[in-house]
Amino acid sequence: MSDGVQMARWKSVGAALLRVLAVWAVSTLTMLALAGILPDFRLQSADGDSTTRIAITAASGAGAFGLLSALVWPLLVRALLLVPAFVLGLLVFVLNGSLLLVALNLIPDGRGAAEPETAVVVAAVMSAASSATSTFLTVRDDGAYRRRLARLADRRRRRQGGTGGPPQPPGTVFLQIDGVGHDVLRDAVRPRGNRPPIMETVAGWVDTTHTLTPWRTDWSSQTGASQLGILHGSTEDVPAFRWYEKETRQVIVSNRPTSAAELQRRAAARTGDEGLLTVDGASRGNLFTGGAEELALVLSVAARRGRHNRSRSGYFAYFRDPANATRTAGSFLAEIFRELGQSARARLRRETPRVGRGGLYPFIRAFATVVERDVVVAAVMGDILSGRTAIYADLVAYDEVAHHSGPRSRDTLQVLRRLDRSVALIAKVVEHAPRDYRIVLLSDHGQSPGATFADAYGLSLEDLVRAGCALPVPRRAERTPSGAEAREAARAALRRPERDGDGHGPSDPVVLASGNLGLVSFPDVPGRMSREQIDRRHPALLRTLADHPGVGFLLVRSERHGEVVLGADGAEHHLDTGRVVGRSPLKAFGDGAAAAVRRTARFPNAPDIMVNSAYDPATGEVHAFEGQIGSHGGLGGAQSHPFLLWPIELSPPIRPGEQLVGAERVHAVLRRWLREADGPQVPETPPAPQVPESEESRLLGDVTAASPAAPPPLPDKTR
Repeated sequence: MSDGVQMARWKSVGAALLRVLAVWAVSTLTMLALAGILPDFRLQSADGDSTTRIAITAASGAGAFGLLSALVWPLLVRALLLVPAFVLGLLVFVLNGSLLLVALNLIPDGRGAAEPETAVVVAAVMSAASSATSTFLTVRDDGAYRRRLARLADRRRRRQGGTGGPPQPPGTVFLQIDGVGHDVLRDAVRPRGNRPPIMETVAGWVDTTHTLTPWRTDWSSQTGASQLGILHGSTEDVPAFRWYEKETRQVIVSNRPTSAAELQRRAAARTGDEGLLTVDGASRGNLFTGGAEELALVLSVAARRGRHNRSRSGYFAYFRDPANATRTAGSFLAEIFRELGQSARARLRRETPRVGRGGLYPFIRAFATVVERDVVVAAVMGDILSGRTAIYADLVAYDEVAHHSGPRSRDTLQVLRRLDRSVALIAKVVEHAPRDYRIVLLSDHGQSPGATFADAYGLSLEDLVRAGCALPVPRRAERTPSGAEAREAARAALRRPERDGDGHGPSDPVVLASGNLGLVSFPDVPGRMSREQIDRRHPALLRTLADHPGVGFLLVRSERHGEVVLGADGAEHHLDTGRVVGRSPLKAFGDGAAAAVRRTARFPNAPDIMVNSAYDPATGEVHAFEGQIGSHGGLGGAQSHPFLLWPIELSPPIRPGEQLVGAERVHAVLRRWLREADGPQVPETPPAPQVPESEESRLLGDVTAASPAAPPPLPDKTR
């Protein structure tokens, strides 16, 4: 071994030792300061001690706490991986405080003591202080940072069967900003007078290093269909976010683990391919794996257990650093109070439209905007530092908040600003990666605003369907004009008096909602009912629905005319022949609406009746059949127009004059970009199993703790 190599090793060991001593010193000073501030926390005996003795006690306690955090905390987090994430977040403070109490009990002569609630505060402050110190020293020690990255790259080369060879081709990071429409992003990157853009980092990319391209979803404009198409290349037979399957007599819901696993299995069977990420890929925070072996917070494998299922490994990699856990738990609680305050403000100002935001929603929002974001961003940074080839991650914060606050509310703009910081942090980490990276931003759909169907018309879609079938409806629905008219029409058509609620009529329909898309199925009738069958069984139903002012159009199958779109005042659009009776009900929904509806109509699991809400082209508003004032799932406005922001060195996704339509087309574009790096990167045969996470997961805490208060400048190496 040369003298130069030996000297470098000694310098590395010396620098690491100095960092440990610095962190220990800061922890000791923090403990001393807290002992002077908090009355229930002491570091001396009852008779008093000298300053030197108190300092030694503090150093002993800080050292013991640091060792316990390093050795015991990871074991506690791994044992709690099956605990729901928001419960784990609340337990973080208790567990950290318990470790501090154990550390104080290890101090000789019982000089350290604290009340349990005080121990929680002390532990949180000490973890934050030590993490900040470690991050400050590590990030600024470029030599140490480069050596750690060199070790990661060397281990990776050994795993791949070699230590030499040519430089690696560029890797690709796909960041999905869930629910952000093309128009919302375009506005978020524009300066606002003398103020900077909402998404300052992304604004620096547009028209400089990246190009912004809109694309159009299929009729089902929602994450289940779009992400399945993007990652697995097929949206076939996915008519909505949730639907009833007559053959299995089950309701498929895209965000249920069992349903997501089944949808992924079907897509792989149709395409004969496991997905976009089959070669050295990582899937983070998604509904589906995309064929990746490295997984974190992936829903389609959440119900499985086994050594190959590491969907929760992202929790362990992130939360095993107690400082990360403390910081995220604190942000989680802060987000809950932020939501409570914003909700109260909306009520006091009587903002409209407005939906209820109580119950578990503040906790769900905090998970989406804090826990999911922190874990996914940390996992992506670990993937970058380890040099993985293809990474696809979904950040769901905007989508969740926009459903309840509106797509362009002040609440959602704040979320976009925080997401921009996450993008900036990932871009900053790319500077230190062992290979070049291209960062592609995209969304899976947009969101359309508008009051809910129930708020606008006083009854739900299910109420309207039941009234049209002459079935009992709640009294609140009977008192609305819509409900009364529907019931009266049904009674007249059936030539019979109104039945009591306990009467025995036809089997109740199954009515499901996916944003402003409604699905009606009659489970006792096998196969898809025709228009003629529905008219014979429920003579008033189709006209009740089609003539309602909150309904834009219906899709049914006619025995005579094939697939038919029905609108108000007897309007019809025959999709198979193109014949239009009156004014086409699809005209207001723009170009491409007929093709989108025609494609969905041939799905085997298309419901008996598909209902799309009304759409106002002047305001862009729709009416969700769910409790959402920002919605997506059907046709109408911004919800169907997501974006693709791609590096300029990649080939254009479409030819000039073309439109990028459908998630399957987007999948083909992303697959082509992976191939462009250096030959085929998505082979036909599945890749070998990946080795479990190694040293790179230990970097997540240090890097994530460096999250700045404002976005850092765009690095020159962002590709």
